[in-house]
Amino acid sequence: MSGPYVIRGSVSLPEAELTWRFSRSSGPGGQHVNTSDSQVELRFDLAKTEALPPVWKERALAQLAGRLVDGVISVRASEHRSQWRNRETAAVRLASLLAEASAPPPKPRRATRIPRGINERRLREKKQRSDTKRGRTGRDWG
Repeated sequence: MSGPYVIRGSVSLPEAELTWRFSRSSGPGGQHVNTSDSQVELRFDLAKTEALPPVWKERALAQLAGRLVDGVISVRASEHRSQWRNRETAAVRLASLLAEASAPPPKPRRATRIPRGINERRLREKKQRSDTKRGRTGRDWG
């Protein structure tokens, strides 16, 4: 493994809380494909972890509720022939998933009025376009 996988800031995935499972992949391969376990399933117990701040944990549990099974999130990777590269891919995917799910909600949009000049310009351009298209008809071509 290439070190800790940072979720955001100084918070990273704890290696002790990650559960790995390997199986035969149905992806690309050659003669070696039937003997190597290259598909990786990475499981992380989100409900019981102490690695995330409580606020992040609540947000992530709410956002990922559809993907959780008994509070555990699972990520699979089988794109590569190498088990090591699949492990890297799965860990990075899990870290980015947790970062996205634990991110604070965006600030609500403040309603603003459309400036009068912009609206007038839009209507003027619509009128010009309408006149251009009306001028293309063959009524006056005799």
